[in-house]
Amino acid sequence: MQYVLKTNLLTKKIGDKELVSNVNIHIKKGEIYGFLGPNGAGKTTIMRMITNLWKPSSGDIEIFNTTLTPTSYPLLKRIGSIIEFPVFFNHLTGAENLQLHCEYLGYYISDGVKNILNLLELSDAADVPVQNYSLGMRQRLGIARAILSKPELLILDEPTNGLDPAGMKQIRDLLKMLCQEYGITIMISSHILSEIENIADTIGVLNHGKLIKEISMEDISDMNLAYIELVVDNSNKAAYVLSEKMKLNNFKVLEGNVIRIYENSISPQDISKTLSANSVSIEALGRKSDSLEDYFLKLTEETT
Repeated sequence: MQYVLKTNLLTKKIGDKELVSNVNIHIKKGEIYGFLGPNGAGKTTIMRMITNLWKPSSGDIEIFNTTLTPTSYPLLKRIGSIIEFPVFFNHLTGAENLQLHCEYLGYYISDGVKNILNLLELSDAADVPVQNYSLGMRQRLGIARAILSKPELLILDEPTNGLDPAGMKQIRDLLKMLCQEYGITIMISSHILSEIENIADTIGVLNHGKLIKEISMEDISDMNLAYIELVVDNSNKAAYVLSEKMKLNNFKVLEGNVIRIYENSISPQDISKTLSANSVSIEALGRKSDSLEDYFLKLTEETT
């Protein structure tokens, strides 16, 4: 397996506090890796270490099969990143900020700045000082700067902050395109689970500074159980009918007279018919399946 990024027992301490503990990340070439975790879980700390902004207390980071050191400047040139909120020279225009970025990277390509501003729909603001940009425009300019030199690895910490739903979809489509058409490997953190669910190939779940799970979205889809959910007028009576009359064992009674039935052999029609015959009123009935949010909450609750 070819990995663009690996960490080995990555740990960060500040004083007596351990922010990140023995984290082993594996990101494959050409995939989008979704990095999930509650606020304060350590996601930004890890991204800071990967981009050499912070030094690990112990453990190591391997990028492009090379161990990252404080002087790995050629390695870092192959990485684009946004860590927390992007910072610019406010008195300069968007185009000037990007041109300056090109100069200190030693990256020169005709119409590169113009094309990237057009890609992020910032052409009309190219000559506007950044101090007049909205939060969403600044975020898009940060993404433009991160991908301007066509990096091999893109590290994005909450890149959709400040964007409206249309802007979030634009960034989601852009990241998919960069991955599929340019082969850029992307590591993206977000607190919006539906955004990660829509684009990620693999997710890593972090909680209390520890990586508690690393799993492909395909495996999550395979393991998530489909179920029948019904809302009834009397959950106790319905549970009795399901257990004694229909001989079902694999179901769960939730609050609000909600029942989830995890039986593949039974149909909603059979359930409806039997409950009605036993004087149980059904308010809602339908097939559902667990989402990434369900899986994430289950994992984090288990480690809290």
